[in-house]
Amino acid sequence: MPLIVYEYPLNERIRTWLRLEDLFGKALFFIRAHDHRSHHGALLAIFELIDVMSRAELKSELLQELERQRVSLDALRSHAAVDHERLGEILARVAASSSELLAMARKLGQEIRENEWLMGIKSRAGIPGGVCSFDLPGYHYWLNAAPEQRRQDLLEWLAPSLPIRTAVEVVLTLLREGGNVSHQMATAGIFQLMLGGRNAHMLRVGVEAGLPCAPEASANKYAVNLRFTLVDKNQKPRTCEQDVPFELTFCSL
Repeated sequence: MPLIVYEYPLNERIRTWLRLEDLFGKALFFIRAHDHRSHHGALLAIFELIDVMSRAELKSELLQELERQRVSLDALRSHAAVDHERLGEILARVAASSSELLAMARKLGQEIRENEWLMGIKSRAGIPGGVCSFDLPGYHYWLNAAPEQRRQDLLEWLAPSLPIRTAVEVVLTLLREGGNVSHQMATAGIFQLMLGGRNAHMLRVGVEAGLPCAPEASANKYAVNLRFTLVDKNQKPRTCEQDVPFELTFCSL
């Protein structure tokens, strides 16, 4: 039975990186489509990316994390049990990503903020139904352009931010691959684990797709608490009363 994996960031940095990963994925997915509604969705995702990337320390945090990973991984070269070919590939990705970030001279999202036409669309997009053709005839004209032209424009608007996507992808891959998986049981839908000094930046909870419940997580430096709630679209969430087997992964950088 396949697993549904739920990820729970335990600090603000990881939370931001996961949001960026999700938004870049949505933007690129919709850009690949041909219809104008998908390209509207792509532009909305780009606007959200600009807002999330507004944190002044985002670029510096990614650079610091990439450098920390480079130093840590480079120290593994002397270990005989390490797959040196794989290690070399990872170090090359880390180095390339750092170089791309360092080459970004402008403030993140500045190209879009300086585009008055795009910012006019962005200001209307936050209003329910605010981007109808009678509100933004110029945008309606663009949505009726050839799909390839729209796609070219979207990629041009997204391109300056792609080094951030690459860096986030590298860091989150290292975070996920560095986790230790354990098989656990939530008795009557409740699970608690004392951390005992264990450090983690993200939790991954894998639940069989056939089980009608989803985990809610809370954690601090002392313990992890999971509550599995029944998924019923017509009722308020309530604790699942059956025992729920699941996979728990502590991920750390």
